[in-house]
Amino acid sequence: MKKLFLLLLIASLFTSCLKDDLTFGTDGDTTNFVVLSGDLNTQTLLKGVRYLIKGQVFVKDGKTLTIEAGSVIFGDKATKGTLIIAPGGKIIAEGTPTQPIVFTSSQTVESRDRGDWGGLVILGKAQVNQTNPAIEGINPPVIYGGSDDADNSGILKYVRVEYAGIELTPNNETNSITIGGVGSGTVMEYCQVSYGGDDGFEWFGGTVNGKYLISFGTWDDDFDIDFGYRGKVQFALAVRYPTFADQSGSNIIETDNGPNDNVTSFLTEGVISNLTGVGPRLTNTQGINANYQHSIDMRRRTALTIANSVFVGMPRGIRMNQQSVFDNYNTGTGNLLNNIMSAPASTFTVGTGMTANAAAVDTYWNANGNVTVAGTAFETPTTGIYNTLGFNLNIFYGNNTQNFYPFNPAFEVTSGTLTAGASFTNPKLSNPFFTATAYRGAFGATDWTATWAEFVPNLKAY
Repeated sequence: MKKLFLLLLIASLFTSCLKDDLTFGTDGDTTNFVVLSGDLNTQTLLKGVRYLIKGQVFVKDGKTLTIEAGSVIFGDKATKGTLIIAPGGKIIAEGTPTQPIVFTSSQTVESRDRGDWGGLVILGKAQVNQTNPAIEGINPPVIYGGSDDADNSGILKYVRVEYAGIELTPNNETNSITIGGVGSGTVMEYCQVSYGGDDGFEWFGGTVNGKYLISFGTWDDDFDIDFGYRGKVQFALAVRYPTFADQSGSNIIETDNGPNDNVTSFLTEGVISNLTGVGPRLTNTQGINANYQHSIDMRRRTALTIANSVFVGMPRGIRMNQQSVFDNYNTGTGNLLNNIMSAPASTFTVGTGMTANAAAVDTYWNANGNVTVAGTAFETPTTGIYNTLGFNLNIFYGNNTQNFYPFNPAFEVTSGTLTAGASFTNPKLSNPFFTATAYRGAFGATDWTATWAEFVPNLKAY
């Protein structure tokens, strides 16, 4: 105890801007932590010190929060702890492959659960196609967005966010990582969210780019893209758990342009390439939550480009909800290019009152290098579509509880259909940000999740 007290005392001297007291006790409650609350000053959080995010904690304009590699930051369950980087504030969280930075629940091993805390919210000054938007779940409201598309909110690199994201009231939620109006000066690479209580990643406008993103076992959508997002994402992975899905309907990608189908100053025209979406169903006979919906749900004038990706294991494929969505893709404003998708039923659906029907979506899909794999026996991992595509998933389910255990998952793909078929000739994929690959999906011969990602977080003793 003396050594622990000395360590905490030294840490407090180096982080003198922390204005909350130190308390001590046993793990799993609000003791034995350095408490973070209210508005933080510019400061550094140190590896080896246990920090607790208590309530809504803000890094406001002009302040910078730096977090050392290997640090573990805990979110308080009782107060719905949430870390908010306000416009003009910065977070510098740069872990390493062997020392990632972890944001996780303050609950004990095997007691952590989705929605234990509020998650990470990063807000910036890049353009958003809505007027004075305020992020969901934050009180007092924080307005985000502006005119600086190169805005810099800091660095997220080799970062894990676990058991975060909560529904405060119906349709008023925080996500594991919420990104509003964040600019392209921000670095976002090698980030994993696990067992979130709402969406995994949600972008509200902005231009921030991302590479090597993992959404694992989340409740609602894995990647939710709204309000005129115009950044780029490459190499992303979603893995779903069979019994977790939201009453609003869970999708791997849900993309909107705004809260309605109105004309806006600009569209959601971001670009995603090389995404692997593994849905909840691994075998033909396996039961899944009835709230699971689509690989891609496209709504309200969205024009997101999705290319060189693979979607398997979801009950349905693509839904275009409004005529404005189909028109954007049919004219090339948005694109679906060189993707592979397997869905056992309703591969293509459309909203009510549309001129275009499901057959028109099918025609568009087939004309743009996309492939649909028949769904009758696609789910048998050893003989069906998983094996044909080249997946090597070492996954089983633990007691049908909250834990979805991929022990030592091997995501690399060295044979099968996915090893070829990608293309980067479309102008939207010619940006130097994109690494041209021959393979479709998130993986070639290298598994980039190795060393830093964690797929059994509830058994991890921090």
